[in-house]
Amino acid sequence: MPSLTRRISPWFLLLVGITLFGVALAAAAVPAGSEALAITGVFVIVLAGWVVSLCLHEFGHAITAYKGGDTSVAMKGYLTLDIRRYTDPGLSLVLPLIILLIGGLPLPGGAVWINQWALRSRAWRTGVSLAGPAANLVVGFLLIVVVALFPGMPRPVAAGLSALALFQVVAFVLNMLPVPGLDGWGALEPYLSAPAQRFGEKVRPWAPLALLGVLLFVPGVSALFFTGTQILYALAGGDAQLAGQGFSALFFWRNL
Repeated sequence: MPSLTRRISPWFLLLVGITLFGVALAAAAVPAGSEALAITGVFVIVLAGWVVSLCLHEFGHAITAYKGGDTSVAMKGYLTLDIRRYTDPGLSLVLPLIILLIGGLPLPGGAVWINQWALRSRAWRTGVSLAGPAANLVVGFLLIVVVALFPGMPRPVAAGLSALALFQVVAFVLNMLPVPGLDGWGALEPYLSAPAQRFGEKVRPWAPLALLGVLLFVPGVSALFFTGTQILYALAGGDAQLAGQGFSALFFWRNL
């Protein structure tokens, strides 16, 4: 594989740098005694960090596909962690970020196009689908561990990282739902009957939007979903109080 197709994209490094800048802002808020600086820092940590995790999610799909036989993902630039390779600027980046800020739902944003016929088996097809959500779960767990290992870190930083960790858990659960267009369906699809697969293809374009509508507007469903994700977050060792403080800072306009 040529080096050009495996080097880390400067755009990904820029996103990591922006996330770290958010950490610096949140840390500086404590000695400065500035609530506005703390809110800004948390805001940058969560949004930039979420885009970083989006890249890692799609990289998980791509690297697994590459190992499974689809070498075309390298030529498409999917192994570089370049956000531009995974997204349409409007539909797959801006819109999910808007929904994240409005409804608190981290929708799948990017996309990698996998040559399913190049994969060596149905098990590899399932593995490709599971690799993206697995990346979210790993990122979330690592963030939880970092917060736990450094209890003396500035509280706004811990709150921002905890909120970002909780979003990773939410993204994992959301993606694993067996809904056409989501990774949970993709993991099951190779083992479904031909009629079921055809049905999934027909509803794939709008099924995630229908799910979004149910989660946001059907009474009780959203509360049940978020309660489940918070339980999983707590079982992984996450600090619910810190995550709540991070959410309050992220959605600061709700408190105005």
